[in-house]
Amino acid sequence: MTTLPAGLELRPLHIPAHIDDPDAADFREMVRLRNLVYEEISGHTDESIPADELLPAFQPRPEVKRFSWIAVFRGEVVGRAGLDLPQEEGARTASWLIELRRSSWGHGIGRAAFARIEQIARAEGRSVLHTWAEHPAAQGPTLSAPTGYGSVPEDHAARFLLASGCTLEQIVRVSTLDLAENGSRLRDLLTAAEAAAVGYRVVQWTLPTPDEFVDRFAWMKSRMATDAPSAGLEHDEEVWDAARLRRHEATYLDAGRHMLVTAAQRVDTGELAAFNELVIGKDRTAATGQEDTLVVAAHRGHRLGMLVKCAGLLAWRDVAPDSPRVITYNAEENRPMLSINEAIGFAPISYEGVWKKVLD
Repeated sequence: MTTLPAGLELRPLHIPAHIDDPDAADFREMVRLRNLVYEEISGHTDESIPADELLPAFQPRPEVKRFSWIAVFRGEVVGRAGLDLPQEEGARTASWLIELRRSSWGHGIGRAAFARIEQIARAEGRSVLHTWAEHPAAQGPTLSAPTGYGSVPEDHAARFLLASGCTLEQIVRVSTLDLAENGSRLRDLLTAAEAAAVGYRVVQWTLPTPDEFVDRFAWMKSRMATDAPSAGLEHDEEVWDAARLRRHEATYLDAGRHMLVTAAQRVDTGELAAFNELVIGKDRTAATGQEDTLVVAAHRGHRLGMLVKCAGLLAWRDVAPDSPRVITYNAEENRPMLSINEAIGFAPISYEGVWKKVLD
C-alpha cells in the first residue's frame, strides 16, 4: 500500500442509503468540497450540485466499479479522489479524478492519491487511464492538443499531470447560452432545420423514457462512447440494454432532477436517429446542463443535430423559464457540433484537457 505524507488520510468514502442518515456525514462533506473546488477553478457555481441530488449517482451499479476517497489532511477534508472501472467484458480503461483545495497544494497529497489510483487500476487489470481537468485561461506557456485543435495553459494541473506520466490528448470546449435571448434565432434555425430534415419528425419526452423508445434509445446511448470524437483516447465499447437505461435514468429521477429528451424519428420506420438531453436540478432557477447529443452516423447530413437542439431549447422555456443559461461540453475538433452551437449562440467560457496515461 502507498505510503502517505504525514498527517494525510485517504479515507474510503462511505455511500449512505439516504442523505439524512447518520452515516452520511462524509458524503455530504465530499459534495461540499467538490462544489468548492469547482468554484475555485471556474469562478462560478453553475456546476454545483446539492448532496441529495448527487447521491443517487454514487449508488452501486453493475456496469461500473467505483473507488472513492476523501483526503483528510491534518484533520481537515481538503479533497477527494476517485476511480471508475467499466465492467464490460475485456475492458482495459479506467477514469479517475483528484480534486484538491488550493490551500492544500504542495504537500504531496495529489501524488499520494494518484499512486493509490494507479495501484488499484493495475490490480484490476487496467492499462489505460483517462482524466479530465479544467484549465482556466492564464498567461504563460501553453500545451497544444495532438489533434491540432485547441490548447490549454501549462498550469498547476497540467504540470501535475505531466509529472504523473499523462499526455494531453484532447481539448473540450465549455460553452454557455443565455436563455434570456435568442428566441427568434432559435425559431428561425428550427424552421430551416425542419425544411432540411425531410422524412423526420421531432419527438420529446421527460424521464422515464416511454417503453416504445427504450431499446433504440439505449442503443444510441451506447454509441456515445465510440461515435463522438475521441482523439487519441481509448474507450471500451459500452453495452446498453433496457435495464441499464432504467438504472441510468434512476440517477436523475431519484435525485428529483428533470431531463427533457428531444429526438428525431424517421416517419416511415419509427426509428430514432438523433437525440439531445437538457437537465436541471430541483432548483429551476439554476443553470441548465446540455448533456448527450448524438446523430446516428447513418442519418447524418439532414441537419438533425440542429433540429433536436433547437426544438429542445425552445421547449425548455416552458420547463425552466427562470433558468438563466445552458452549459455544454464539446470536443474542440468536433466542428459539426460546434458550428451548430455557435449558430444557436453558444459562446466559449473555458476549456478542459482530456489526459491519458498508458500503464506499462
